[in-house]
Order: sequence, then C-alpha cells, then structure tokens
Amino acid sequence: MKLDNLLKQTGEWLKGTGPNSGIVISSRIRLARNIKGFSFFDWSDDASKQKIKKICEDRITSLNLMKKSLYVEIDKITPIDRQFLLERHLVSKEHLHNTALKSVFISDKEIISIMINEEDHLRIQVMQSGLNLEGCWDILERLNKDLEKSLDFSYSEEMGYLTACPTNVGTGMRASAMLHLPAIVMTRQIRGVVEAISKLGLTVRGLFGEGTQARGNFFQVSNQFTLGHTEEAIINSLQKVIKQLISQEENSRKFLMAKKKEILEDKVARAYATLKSAHIISSEETLELLSLLRLGIDIKIIKDIDNSVLNELFVIIQPAHLQKIKNKQLSSADRDTERAKLIRDRLRR
Repeated sequence: MKLDNLLKQTGEWLKGTGPNSGIVISSRIRLARNIKGFSFFDWSDDASKQKIKKICEDRITSLNLMKKSLYVEIDKITPIDRQFLLERHLVSKEHLHNTALKSVFISDKEIISIMINEEDHLRIQVMQSGLNLEGCWDILERLNKDLEKSLDFSYSEEMGYLTACPTNVGTGMRASAMLHLPAIVMTRQIRGVVEAISKLGLTVRGLFGEGTQARGNFFQVSNQFTLGHTEEAIINSLQKVIKQLISQEENSRKFLMAKKKEILEDKVARAYATLKSAHIISSEETLELLSLLRLGIDIKIIKDIDNSVLNELFVIIQPAHLQKIKNKQLSSADRDTERAKLIRDRLRR
C-alpha cells in the first residue's frame, strides 16, 4: 500500500457505522511503550534512536495484524504528506517534530497506527467508529501481547509501564472518544460540562487532540492519568461519562426541537444552502456549517445525505488533503476556492 492510496479510501473510524455514531464519531485507545535498556527518545543519541527504530520495525513487520500495513519514514515524506497523516489522525503533532529516525506503520483500514520514536519509543493506537472502546482494547491488547513476546518493555512492579511523560506512567493508556455536541453548545451548557469532566480526572480537547481548540462542535474526551488504574477501569470510567454526554446531547436536541424548532431549522437550512452554493469558504467556516448540517441529518431535518459523507468531508476539506487531491501546493486563497468546489461536488452526489 502507498501513502496516496489513503486518499482513495475512508478510514474505518470515519464510516459512521459504530454504536452511537450519531454523536460519537470515533473511539481511540493509545498505548505508550519504551524498550528496556534505552533512554527515552528525547534523551537518546542518534545511534540509540536508530537501534530502537530497527528493533521496533523488525518486530512490527512480523505481526499478523500488520501484514498489509503501510510503512512511512517521516523524514522521507513532504511536509504536506506529514500534515496529511496528522489530518487523518494517524500520527501525532509530537511525531512530526524533529522527524529524523521516526516512522509509522498504518494498517490497511487505518484502524491501527504504530508510531516509532515519538515521545516514547512506541505509540500504538487503535481507532474504531462510534462508541467502541472495548473493540479498540480487544485489538490493542492482542497487539501489546504479541509485541511483548519479543520486546522487553520498560516496566516497574511498583509504577507499571515507564513513559517519557509522567501522566502516562502506569498502564501507558490514553483512551478517548471524539464527540459531536452541537446542541450542548447551542444551549450554552458546554462550559459547565467541561468543568464537570475535568473534576472527574478527564480532559477535553479539540478535533486534533492535545493543544487544539474545539472546532465544529467536536470535542475529544480522554483520561488524564493512568497510574493506579487498570486498563478496564479506565475504559469503564470513560464510557460512563461518554454515555452521560450522549444522553445530555440527546436531551438538548429534544429541547431545541420542542422550543426552538423554527430557529434550528433555519440555521440548518442556511448552512446547507451555503455549503451547496459557496465558491469561497474557509476551513473554520466549513466546520461550523458542516456541524449544523450533521445535526440536521441526525434530527431528520435533512434526509437526502448520509452522515458518512459528512464524516469524510470533515477530513478532506483540511489543507493537506486539498493539496494532495489537486496534487500541488495551494495558497490559502486557492484552498478556500478548491474547498468550496469539493463540497459542492460531494453534496450533489
């Protein structure tokens, strides 16, 4: 598989087929692991980084789950390709800094990606559509057990898995779900929701994770600490909160339909009309309008579009995707024009 082939497919996590996929776009679990006997990546010299890379790559290529995977060396691809991988949530921002001696393996359906020499020696992640944290963990647990057959991970009987960031020490797990919460935002409850979540030891981030702001009413909710908790306990705790958020979003949508139906229908109709007719549109405006359109589909105001179309649009209207689709670098103004054209074409299908 080649990198450009990813443009021709929709990642499994974007298909909108998982449980509660009207509100929960995707679930993701990531494990941080380090090889015993080596310093953490930022403290290693180049010779050690090269050894770590070789050891990890040799082991990953032998995994049954990764037989048809795409292998990418981060410093061998263009800046646009790096951004492209980030936009598809297949690598982290950290993985794209100081790219020498870094690589990633991506499974054929983009369910699994394994980053080598990120902040930790290995960052193994699994993504699924909808609220499916158990499904993510089933795959990830198999991968971890297979890797441990031949890799000796840094582990302390007292602390658990040792990681570069202290908040990952323990299980090394970060479990998260990406939610679309437009009704909670529109009813001005989101600030209280975020504060309540923080008090539970969870954290809320934007569409592209750590260091990003919420855009298009998308929020990533994840565990903040792993020390002293089992993987199952982390997943169960997060799932309880996610289910409460689903219920709150559903109730907020019912309230809007009961009390402010005409206003809501007008907002959705205007968003749909703009997206179908605009000739210049920014990514920020697009996300806001697609969010309204998605809400309109979920509450049956709009009936001629499937959510899977919008899920894909949320990704392919990003800067690197537009430039790869056109196979050339585009200025910001040109991207706004091409974005509008792409949206018009997709909504007419």
